[in-house]
Amino acid sequence: MDYKIQDEMSYNEEVFESKEYEHSEFISCEFYDCSFIKCSFSEAVFNACRFVNCNFLQCDLSLLQLKGSKFSDIHFEDSKIVGVDWTQANWAGARLGKPPSFLRCDISHSTFLGLDLRKLEVKDSKAKNVDFRDASLEKANFEGTDFSKSLFGKTILCEADLSKARNYHIVPGENDLKGTKFSLPEAMSLLYSLDIVLVER
Repeated sequence: MDYKIQDEMSYNEEVFESKEYEHSEFISCEFYDCSFIKCSFSEAVFNACRFVNCNFLQCDLSLLQLKGSKFSDIHFEDSKIVGVDWTQANWAGARLGKPPSFLRCDISHSTFLGLDLRKLEVKDSKAKNVDFRDASLEKANFEGTDFSKSLFGKTILCEADLSKARNYHIVPGENDLKGTKFSLPEAMSLLYSLDIVLVER
């Protein structure tokens, strides 16, 4: 259906394809089981909106502002979501559903500082210069993701999967890594922060 998204409206099972919403502001909109395909929300504002079981495919959400919006069971795929402050969203009750999942996305220069997003998925993605400090990310799946210059400190990564992830700098003594899954040779970086001497055999 081809129409403009209106404030304070509820949308169910709608498909929005190839729409341009740059610099737009959406106020108190609700989306249930909706799909956004090849849409641009660059520098848009979601103000007190709600998204439940929605998919964003090949979308541009760079510099999106979340202003108290709620997200549950949201999937992003092949999308650009650069420079987003996820702490602006309203995560109250979010644990009742699934946290966001990102597949082959670019979420660089974003922040998840202090958020409780257990079972978060960021797979085969770019997560460069992302702030994960003080976040609870138990059982998260970060398989195959590039974490160049991203920040981890007091981050709970228990039973998280970082297999095939790369370019991460995680200090074991400053993060909770119980049961965390790593793969070689990338896991060797965990030793660099320790006061030890490695000798080749």
